[in-house]
Amino acid sequence: MRIALIQMMVTADKRQNIETACGKIREAAQHGADMAVLPEMFCCPYQNDCFRPYGEEENGPAQTALSALAAELGIYIVGGSIPELAAGNVYNTSFVYDRRGRRIARHRKVHLFDIDVAGGQRFRESDTLSPGNEITTFETEFGTCGLCICFDLRFEELARCMCLQGAKVLFVPAAFNMTTGPAHWELLFRQRAVDNQCFTVGVSPARDETAGYVAYGNSIAVDPWGTVLCRAGAEEAILCTDLDLTRIDDVRAQLPILSARRTDLYEVRER
Repeated sequence: MRIALIQMMVTADKRQNIETACGKIREAAQHGADMAVLPEMFCCPYQNDCFRPYGEEENGPAQTALSALAAELGIYIVGGSIPELAAGNVYNTSFVYDRRGRRIARHRKVHLFDIDVAGGQRFRESDTLSPGNEITTFETEFGTCGLCICFDLRFEELARCMCLQGAKVLFVPAAFNMTTGPAHWELLFRQRAVDNQCFTVGVSPARDETAGYVAYGNSIAVDPWGTVLCRAGAEEAILCTDLDLTRIDDVRAQLPILSARRTDLYEVRER
């Protein structure tokens, strides 16, 4: 399964962002990618005051462009995320399209990014965005894949639920910042891969030091042993890497963690 991690610069021009994303997906397809993955908020500056103005309802321009391109190129597209407008709410939403351009998954970010790090980053997505409430997986000829967005990855329960539903690869459009990125980006992707003996793939916007929110970049893919398969720097990049999904069975045979999960070892005692 060849995947392309598309780390792109996001500007204030939504139309240009969509065109940039489509151009890079075309380049990924030329390199034989089965699936192209875009970053979180790939068509919108990562700012609360931008989410609603840049938002779109069902079959909006970003969704239409990615659906048509997936059908034209015959590849899967994990469409990063966009601000989705629905029933008066704004969601941070990722859409996935199959080789025929059909939408096969929609994930609304469940855990909103509300943080206040002393001496570092402060941000409150909940000032503008509404949370989703679903565990999201989708089917491909390679097997089941899981999908979540950025801050979702910090919650092991969500990753475990996706893997218990059969996910072999967890795709995570994300935009860690210059406080959380250096501290936790690689750590979390390796941790979730080892915890669940699966592949993890994180795709970030490229770093723009002039932006109001500066993304860390460093898009990454990790195998079930915790080995980093590829990792970008801060700049724009298209990383293509092959995921050998038989590696999952090999690792799980050597360390049968998931199959050995037992509840009979633990007792719940009333106090």
